[in-house]
Amino acid sequence: MVIRVALVNDDEVVVRGLDAMLRSYNHRVEVVELIAGKQVAHPVDVALYDTFGMGQGNGTAVAKLVASPAVRQVAVYTWNFQPWLTRDTLELGVKGYLSKSLPAARLVEALHAIAAGQTVVSPSRGRSSLVGGDWPGREEGLTAREAEVLSLITMGLSNQEIAERTLLSLNSIKSYIRSAYRKIDVDSRSKAVLWGVEHGMRADRVRINGSPAREG
Repeated sequence: MVIRVALVNDDEVVVRGLDAMLRSYNHRVEVVELIAGKQVAHPVDVALYDTFGMGQGNGTAVAKLVASPAVRQVAVYTWNFQPWLTRDTLELGVKGYLSKSLPAARLVEALHAIAAGQTVVSPSRGRSSLVGGDWPGREEGLTAREAEVLSLITMGLSNQEIAERTLLSLNSIKSYIRSAYRKIDVDSRSKAVLWGVEHGMRADRVRINGSPAREG
């Protein structure tokens, strides 16, 4: 059975990267649309919400997806697995809470189970890294975490606000900022913001129908 899936995030690079991760599974998953900052427009079995730069799974965007008449089930794709956050997110009506450490094959299996009405929680493997997808600044050597922090700086958030949104400690945020600054060769927040703007670290507002990764 082929299930219909929408990939949801505010950043076009992120949803395109997730689309590319699933490109070998068109016999099991049809990516109907990539959503960057818009609502799902076409009926789908599962909307997969990537938390990159978006808050961690229990925000209003997830609630809107759950309430959308075009979406049968919602899954959150994340690396934060605090028990209270997992519980609160599932209580919104989300059917999947999936780790970004999942390889593509296991992610597809989870999406099928969610489409069938099962609740799937795929726990994080400690500090396992993201195995697929894409993010702004990857080509410059930024890790997904560094890129997420830098994108939130570009959006104008303070260190404290970034810590609250990502559920990381303030010290961790400062560490990611230092390492990101070294990699992009900047020495101030204003220069980092300028770099982020120039490299697409802004919330896009686009809808892409179908799967670009499979059409290319």
